[in-house]
Amino acid sequence: MDLLTIRHEDFTMYVDCSKFEGIWNKAKSNVGEENLLSTYSWSDGVKVVERNGEPIVKGGNAPAVFFDNAEYPIWVDFNKEVTHAQFGSMLQSDNERFTFRKQTLAGFINYGNDIGKSELNLIYKIGKDTKRFTLGYEVLSTKLNYHDHWRKIIEEIEQEYRLLTLDYMKRTFHGFTPDTTGETPELMWWSVFAGEHQKFIKACKNIIERPRHRLHGYEVYLRADKLKRVPASIENELAEHRREPAHLYRVEEQIQSNDTQENRFLKYALGQITEKYESLKKRIETFKNVSPVMKKEMDEVADTLKHLRRNPFFRTVGRFKGLKQESLILQRATGYSQIYTTWNLLRRAYSLNDGIYRLQSKDIATLYEIWCFIELSHIVKELLGIDVDVDHRNRMEMNGIFTWELGKGEHSRILFKKDDVELAELVYNPKHTDKENDSISMENLVVPTVAQKPDIVLQLTKRDQQKDMKMTYLFDAKYRIEGRVNGVDTPPEDAINQMHRYRDAIYYKEYTSNELKKEVIGGYILFPGDGQKADVEVSKFYKTIEEVNIGAFPLRPKDIENRELLVQFIESLIGKASTEILDDSIPQKGLYYTYDEPKDSVYMILTLDEEVNKDVEAILEGRASTIIMGRKGMEETKDIQSVRYIAPIIPGGHIKGYYKVVKANLAHVDNEIYPIRIKFDIADWQELQQPAKFGMARAAYRGFCKTRDEFFRLCREQMIIDKI
Repeated sequence: MDLLTIRHEDFTMYVDCSKFEGIWNKAKSNVGEENLLSTYSWSDGVKVVERNGEPIVKGGNAPAVFFDNAEYPIWVDFNKEVTHAQFGSMLQSDNERFTFRKQTLAGFINYGNDIGKSELNLIYKIGKDTKRFTLGYEVLSTKLNYHDHWRKIIEEIEQEYRLLTLDYMKRTFHGFTPDTTGETPELMWWSVFAGEHQKFIKACKNIIERPRHRLHGYEVYLRADKLKRVPASIENELAEHRREPAHLYRVEEQIQSNDTQENRFLKYALGQITEKYESLKKRIETFKNVSPVMKKEMDEVADTLKHLRRNPFFRTVGRFKGLKQESLILQRATGYSQIYTTWNLLRRAYSLNDGIYRLQSKDIATLYEIWCFIELSHIVKELLGIDVDVDHRNRMEMNGIFTWELGKGEHSRILFKKDDVELAELVYNPKHTDKENDSISMENLVVPTVAQKPDIVLQLTKRDQQKDMKMTYLFDAKYRIEGRVNGVDTPPEDAINQMHRYRDAIYYKEYTSNELKKEVIGGYILFPGDGQKADVEVSKFYKTIEEVNIGAFPLRPKDIENRELLVQFIESLIGKASTEILDDSIPQKGLYYTYDEPKDSVYMILTLDEEVNKDVEAILEGRASTIIMGRKGMEETKDIQSVRYIAPIIPGGHIKGYYKVVKANLAHVDNEIYPIRIKFDIADWQELQQPAKFGMARAAYRGFCKTRDEFFRLCREQMIIDKI
């Protein structure tokens, strides 16, 4: 039996899905069966629509058929009168998946991560007449409740970034179509931007009361007794005419002027928005269902804008001629930044509304990622306290069509400060493109090997160990669920492994030196999982956070209990001293902190790679100042942070002594396969009384880590030295 069958007077349509039972069960487990209903609609000419043999009522609710990331084969058997047929999607890639042959149109559709309302359109010919058929339904998520969670995500993103949720050329859309009994699209637009209008008006008033000035020079002619100061340029003239009190001297005076580039922009933006507001207001007032209260509010806003535009302040402000360069005042100054931001949003919003009655949103995976970033910013703000200043440097950018993307890296940075002291920062998608391989757009973070792209980076500033020490935590938002274990959804395993790679690949470097430091403490997956809080706390993916600082947190809208787990974790990070964090964390390979020597200092027996260590003899004799690690690094369970001494050897050789490690740096070497190595700066050579055999018969190019006791016990067991 086919999943969905439509019997039309001109054709019969069949929709199937080979894995539908598993998809349905997954969605039922994650969302609940009561939330898996869809509203169906269709064009005239339909005799019956059946889902698994059960009839569906037009305009009514029935169990959903279409879900995200599932493939649906579709067959349409037309009557013999039909001479041609095609699939009628707005996306050409979908149309190319369907072929018409021998009265049958066949193909498949996959909605990917697009969820929401959608339509299946057929265009076919009977004789010379072209006919169309439309089947409407909803595409649901198997992980989140479209009717509840999705709307909450949209709402919270729009509160932070207006228009960011909108997109173009998607397979699904959302309910912004005209409705004669409800609000019109213009009213819908008005309700979204009413808050922005008020912010704009408030910012205009603030600027008019306390505008930015600039000094402007002008020439005047004054008598000698009126001169406030005597410029060097008129000293001779003054001496020459000292007996002529009526003589006038040409001097330049400075006055403050409001005629600045930023004030010209304010005048222009206010005039443009006032005119467009008035135009839209007249259009809205033509609709019969506009209430008197609404009309009164619109009149008040329009009158306020007109009054501001006629303010005497603008009489001395010239005409705006465009921005020749970026203005820091417009981007950051109080009032001006709000004017610039609001003007950009309103300017694009007016044009976006022209002729568009179905609004399409970004795919759910992207929306979930942005929502996680916003949730983390809210959590950090809550924990740091209400007296903490939040400096938003985030900026939305056009993506080449007419939709917005959240700025990445420096453009999305949020700084949390108190009394101008930086406490934390949060960055969204710190690396811009896959081609960037030397930086992830945070100047002090370095990715020396392959490109890495964590979704969210949280940095906490610590000052107990050294000034402005930063601890970095990586978060990756994954709109995926691997399975369900003991009543708890589990994150994708490959995503957990990816966090290990992220942490090991990203290094920290001081601005003033090339010294390599252990800066990335842990990595965590955020995923839309479900489960009781008590069950999540004993799950493997959660317990590994305490063990190795790699793990996952289930995070979904309105799930307060599991959100509390993330809140408690970040609260513990904020409250811990840096030494406590470092003691609790599992260090990553290749990183090193310059703080007091730990109790369990590591002695590393390092087999020298002669390709990168040119003067091996000097190293073995204690005359070297640097050693470069071999191609295979060191044991997986250890890392550079704990290494305090290095004993160099060659295959078949003996341990003659050991160096003290001063610091560790990145080194670029002439090797196509392993171009990035760790370079140790070394000093204080300590020679053993007699060489100790280690048993290296052939090259390994690896560091073997020993504790102090193990290192000297090795020497004793060889019976080469008598005492330590």
